[in-house]
Amino acid sequence: MVDIQKRNLFRRKSELIINNLMPWVDDKQQFLDNCTQCKSCITSCPENIIVKGDGGFPVIDFSLGECTFCGKCAESCQEDIFVATTQQAWHKKAVISHACLAFENVYCRSCGESCPEEALSFQIGINAVPEINLDKCNGCGACFSPCPTSAISIEENR
Repeated sequence: MVDIQKRNLFRRKSELIINNLMPWVDDKQQFLDNCTQCKSCITSCPENIIVKGDGGFPVIDFSLGECTFCGKCAESCQEDIFVATTQQAWHKKAVISHACLAFENVYCRSCGESCPEEALSFQIGINAVPEINLDKCNGCGACFSPCPTSAISIEENR
């Protein structure tokens, strides 16, 4: 008999891995099938944001910093996992939830101040909610860590 709770636990772990994939990983199933968990991408990342995740698979942890899209993770991998680094790194963008302090009329612009692409802007006024220019946002995660309320996530946006 199949234990549904165990199957759902695996499904949640798989979703966590897939939601935090490295740049230039376009085929999620190919990644899960071919990644040998050798850690070459982890050791080659100069930003140290690639960590060992569930099941030993490498994942991005934006709480440790931002991705500079240097391509070293893809260059160091010997497996058929990554697309060419000349292509767009990924289709991730920043998303701001209602946990943002601006929704509570609290002044905070830490996300905008940390964005190297200047993709976050604020309307005139002290407690303006940040707006994301999706054309400028590259999903690097620079805005993630500075947010004091964890209101920002980096998610697929195709």
